[in-house]
Amino acid sequence: MAQTVQRSTASSSKRRLTDADSDPPTPASKRPKTATARKSTGGRPPRRSEQPAQARDEPQGQRKPRRFRPGTVALREIRKYQKSTDLLLQKLPFARLVREIALDMTTDMNEYGEGGLRWQSSALLALQEATEAYLVHLFEDANLCAIHAKRVTLMTRDIQLARRIRGPWGGIS
Repeated sequence: MAQTVQRSTASSSKRRLTDADSDPPTPASKRPKTATARKSTGGRPPRRSEQPAQARDEPQGQRKPRRFRPGTVALREIRKYQKSTDLLLQKLPFARLVREIALDMTTDMNEYGEGGLRWQSSALLALQEATEAYLVHLFEDANLCAIHAKRVTLMTRDIQLARRIRGPWGGIS
């Protein structure tokens, strides 16, 4: 189709012409139609929005925070808590709970006055250490029960089974 024809000009420079340069332009109805790529809308007209697409997606200068795959953050937390030796429960809420339970257990309030029992900080700390050690051991046993049931999710029945297997003393050694 596109044959090149060389023609001499007065200035002796050579110019290449194609059929498109020599023929008159073809009307629009005679040109071959080409398919234009369009987004499918499922037969419905596209929605009109007030904002341009770029402003709608995310504001300039801010990036979306990184999303980790499921389980990655959990494994990181497991490693973090296994390395640390500090207490996991907050001290003040635990102390309030201990004081409330002790207040319920005292039968004669007049003997201790209106203020209730007094606690040394070292006594509260010892109770918290023992409580957390007991809970960690219980969760380890309950996790073994869940794994034995071919599950990875810890359920209430796993904790109940672990306590039942331990017996009346609860695995305190």
